Amino acid sequence: MKTRLIFTTLALAATAAASATTHDTLRDTTRVIDIEEVVVIATPKENTRLRQQALSATSLSQADIRSRQIASVKSLSGLVPNLFIPDYGSKLTTSVYVRGIGSRINTPAVGLYVDNVPFIDKSAFDFNYSDIERIDVMRGPQGTLYGRNTMGGLIRVFTKSPFTYQGTDVQLSAATYNDYKVMLKHYHRISEQFAFSVGTFYEHKGGFFKNAFDGKRIDTDDEAGGRIRAIWLPNANLKLDFTANYEYTNQGGYPYAYTGRTDGEEEDRAEYIGTISYNRPSGYRRNLANGGLSIEHHARNFILSSVTGFQYLHDRMTLDQDFTEADIYTLVQKQDAKTLSQEIVLKSNPGTRWQWTTGVSGFYQWLDTGAPVTFHDEGISSLIEDNINAGLAQLPAGAPTLSASVTTRPLLVPGHFKTPVLNGAIYHQSTLNDLFTEGLSLTVGLRLDYEKLWLDYDSRCDMGFDFGVSAPFLPQPISRSLAASVRFAGKEHTDYLQLLPKFTLQYAWNPENNVYATVSRGYRSGGYNIQMFSDLIQADLRTAMIDAVKQDEVFGNFAGMIPDFPSSDVDVTDATLYKPEYAWNYEAGAHLTAASGKLQTDLAFFYMDTRDQQISRFAETGLGRITVNAGKSRSIGAEASLRARLTDNFLLNGSYGYTYATFTDYVVSDTENYNGRYVPFVPKHTFHIGGQYRFVLRKNAILDNITVDANYRAAGRIYWTEQNNASQPFYGTLDGRLSFNKGNGQVALWITNALNKRYQAFYFESMNRGFEQQGRPLQVGIDLRCNF
Repeated sequence: MKTRLIFTTLALAATAAASATTHDTLRDTTRVIDIEEVVVIATPKENTRLRQQALSATSLSQADIRSRQIASVKSLSGLVPNLFIPDYGSKLTTSVYVRGIGSRINTPAVGLYVDNVPFIDKSAFDFNYSDIERIDVMRGPQGTLYGRNTMGGLIRVFTKSPFTYQGTDVQLSAATYNDYKVMLKHYHRISEQFAFSVGTFYEHKGGFFKNAFDGKRIDTDDEAGGRIRAIWLPNANLKLDFTANYEYTNQGGYPYAYTGRTDGEEEDRAEYIGTISYNRPSGYRRNLANGGLSIEHHARNFILSSVTGFQYLHDRMTLDQDFTEADIYTLVQKQDAKTLSQEIVLKSNPGTRWQWTTGVSGFYQWLDTGAPVTFHDEGISSLIEDNINAGLAQLPAGAPTLSASVTTRPLLVPGHFKTPVLNGAIYHQSTLNDLFTEGLSLTVGLRLDYEKLWLDYDSRCDMGFDFGVSAPFLPQPISRSLAASVRFAGKEHTDYLQLLPKFTLQYAWNPENNVYATVSRGYRSGGYNIQMFSDLIQADLRTAMIDAVKQDEVFGNFAGMIPDFPSSDVDVTDATLYKPEYAWNYEAGAHLTAASGKLQTDLAFFYMDTRDQQISRFAETGLGRITVNAGKSRSIGAEASLRARLTDNFLLNGSYGYTYATFTDYVVSDTENYNGRYVPFVPKHTFHIGGQYRFVLRKNAILDNITVDANYRAAGRIYWTEQNNASQPFYGTLDGRLSFNKGNGQVALWITNALNKRYQAFYFESMNRGFEQQGRPLQVGIDLRCNF
């Protein structure tokens, strides 16, 4: 009976909010509140609010999202301590770094859940935030409850509930650089048992950067999509929550400017330094669809939840991979991914001395990737012909002169890869409250995680070439047209088990104040570097060409004079497989509240010991990025955040994060030792300070209120390479928003990077050359919003 009463109360509170307090909130769209105290958002695994849990976390309300202009996951960078998400490339590249660990490609180090449904592939992380109620960023390993790829933390996104919001929301926006968007959302409660919402959006971005090769904007973007959500409460103990959304993206790319040679050789492209210049079109297109069904049943002594998720991702990346005006080589990568996930969670009712959670979860992902590389004229000359002719020239004096010329132009190196993943887990976590004394609690948890990966690969190259021999003893030079073929085809698989424990001791002297200490383990999945096959093909082409020459009926007579190019005889597993990365996190922290809830402070100190750290780098030939395991690293740091309501209309907030992340065991070769160097893509400092002031006008004034928001975020120093030879110093950007509010309407003027700060958003090196993407310049815009 008690359980039934709790569930009924929550349901009625939600419906009442839709007709009373929520409508007032929509009228007062700039009101800043602690939404965990106002809006009930259920999660299958926890029974307490974030600040009552023993972890370092940041929760952003709808008002925070609007005032801080958070439009996607990349907008969170700098607003959350020790969180860095560089805004570069396309939506394919969502690189999330927390506390010294992260990933540019392949598996992420930070997980993402949307309405309790996991997003397995980080290619889907960057989506439009047009209908978001709340964002939670949990730092430190969350592996015990959430499993793989949460060793750095977890981002939880919750969309708006149609039980909480009512009416139709319309938003129109326009900004400099030819940006504009339209959003339309409708929330409708049919009865106390059923409510639904539908929404759609379209956004166009005109681009900030020009390609000097053709004079056009290179980073344009068009996006469109929609979302449906329906919630049904058939009785007081049962809830069904269905969500579905689709999003289409068509982006230009990529605004990588040349910075100069990195090998100390004489600069041969000085006129291009600081310039973006591509001769081949580049871009990214993505179709993304997600669906989820959450079922929650409240029994007398427990809560049973089931979350089923499905995701479909189909994309195409086109890349001028030499990033210059030279016609060297291009890549077209197509992904077709389908993921089915299921989780069943059984947990205790809230308020009991023994709080426990038990669950089983699993998913299967089908992933087919086509990644053909095409070599064009200059690439064939510099990467293939020059390579083999240099080897053929290593003959003693008096020997014949040998030469090779590729006739297949352009030269296609196709590749098709199937990399399915199967994952299953079982876990349990128990918390015993009031242990020995009131307010003291002990949490112990353990997860057994199993994962199996397959690789079915087929990559080949069929190349025609002319081979010539000239010598004094020959009446005339001999030249013949020959063919060389290289193919890598086969199947690989691997699997592993991971144990993910957690131990926590917490003391709370009231619901708003606590201190804690925790030890936990997390891991990031291993996988296969499918882009390595282009390197393997190129390495064996020389051998295949010489073999074709020696087997020719004419050139066979000169076989003894032709040098051998031994086959790489590569082990595909050794060349492509990278191992899982795992880390132990040791953390102590506090959540403190004073002044009747008007002042909130969160503190955390951590030490992370990471093994088999995964590092993203370009292959030695420059043909694509690969992931390698880089031994060990450690991260030592601290996090602090403050939220203060000085008056009813004046709010200040700020945060600071410090991370000292260095390699402790990373020896690449006899001449390359990175021990003691900083882990790349990890800011040593992150800083944010923001404020909001609301001017409440007279009752008979034209406007209800005017609200001013200002936010300054900063990060640095950020090293871009393991060698630490390139970095971005500490820098900051200032954003602002001025909102005029009347009834259900709002007009807002905003500005981003108000000081027009110039900084590197991203830097990398390829083929002994450096490239950068600059951060976005100053931009101003206007938003018009109305609810009716």
